[in-house]
Amino acid sequence: MLIISRTITLPESELVERFLRADGPGGQHVNRTESAVELRFDVLNSPSLPDDIRARLLARRDRRLTGDGVLVIQARRFRDQARNRDDVRERLVEIIRGVLVPPKKRVATRPTRASKERRLVGKQQRGKIKQTRSRKPDLE
Repeated sequence: MLIISRTITLPESELVERFLRADGPGGQHVNRTESAVELRFDVLNSPSLPDDIRARLLARRDRRLTGDGVLVIQARRFRDQARNRDDVRERLVEIIRGVLVPPKKRVATRPTRASKERRLVGKQQRGKIKQTRSRKPDLE
């Protein structure tokens, strides 16, 4: 059981783990052991997630999310499998907790008259600076 919040928990049956050979340091040992972990979580078909959280998770522009709505996370930071399993599960919890709070709605505002004038004055000053850089044609 993976605890996300007081109201959301993910059962082990919804998490699919696959173990891979990790690259990086470790000598010959790294060639024989499968210490990297790939965790797959089906966001689209998960009965444990409320609809609003599922929608926010699927709306994220995350390259780890497949077209089928499956979140794929890999962990190969550590040399042993148990630490990589813990790491990948913590990262899944962080991703889901990141969408628990709905984003604030943006309130449309208009620029003030003073800010418009400041912008125009700044543009005029910048234009004068650039004008002084140009060479005047020689009059003969």
